[in-house]
Amino acid sequence: MKMTYREALREGLKNALEKDSRIFLMGEDIGAYGGTYAVTKDFLKLYGSERIFDAPLSENGFTGIGIGAALGGLRPVVEVMTVNFAFLALDQIVNSAAVYRHMSGGQVSVPLVIRTTTGGGRQVAAQHSNSFEGWLTHIPGIKILAPATVEDARSFLHFALEDNDPVMIFEHALLLNRSEEVSEKPAMISPYKALVRKSGDKLTLITYGGMLQRCLEATEASSDVEVIDLRSLRPLDTETIFSSVRKTHRVLIVDEGWKSGSLSAEISARIMESCFYDLDAPVQRLCRREVPIPYARHLELAAIPQTSEISAKIKEMLS
Repeated sequence: MKMTYREALREGLKNALEKDSRIFLMGEDIGAYGGTYAVTKDFLKLYGSERIFDAPLSENGFTGIGIGAALGGLRPVVEVMTVNFAFLALDQIVNSAAVYRHMSGGQVSVPLVIRTTTGGGRQVAAQHSNSFEGWLTHIPGIKILAPATVEDARSFLHFALEDNDPVMIFEHALLLNRSEEVSEKPAMISPYKALVRKSGDKLTLITYGGMLQRCLEATEASSDVEVIDLRSLRPLDTETIFSSVRKTHRVLIVDEGWKSGSLSAEISARIMESCFYDLDAPVQRLCRREVPIPYARHLELAAIPQTSEISAKIKEMLS
């Protein structure tokens, strides 16, 4: 059957709410309005105000409430409208949620899930278009997931809610209307395992989230390129990455974040440390331009890696 990414997120949330009475949702506009991206449309009517909470414009406040509820034995799912706004809750995420297990000597856990929307390409300018998930991969104590397919959008929440530590799920806004064929029941493949979405033997292309489809389109006509979907950004599945690199001997990392201090830099460093003698050429990276995302459509497109740019980079590397 066909399902959109948005419908998959809805199904994942509905399955969770119906399965476990400890689960509740909290975020801005998720109730009466039905969610900024219509993911929680009609949820307030279906599950009531005790489980669907419209939060005030205070990310730090309602994320803190979510942490407190998790410490008290509930399973909160907190929605932060866009990743840019997650910075308003960084104190709660970094100084509370991520460290309680360590600081309590394992006596306390924070089973909190934070969902947020990431990525550019929608002409909503520099305060709503960033890809900051790479920044948060720096922090021990939390897990970072980035579903790039409809199937992953449907199943990742299940795994996140089973975890006794905080998990952040980054959903790319441009994928919401994308539809794909899926099975009747979720595939339930662990999100902490990177997947080879396309096999090849001359170049490993590593990506995640909103860039996956562009990478697959760019390599559609080529049997030379192996495309790896990371799925989990922390922890990284280096075993799958290294296995591919040892086969192809060339690497291109496509990351919608900025190049400086990026997730792509971390992946590149790990490959250099563990697979240096397997490489026939330096690891290459294709990232967004080092500017705040412009509002103007043509400038926004120029700032973010496009399919044609990925194709040109692959051609350059293989030549």
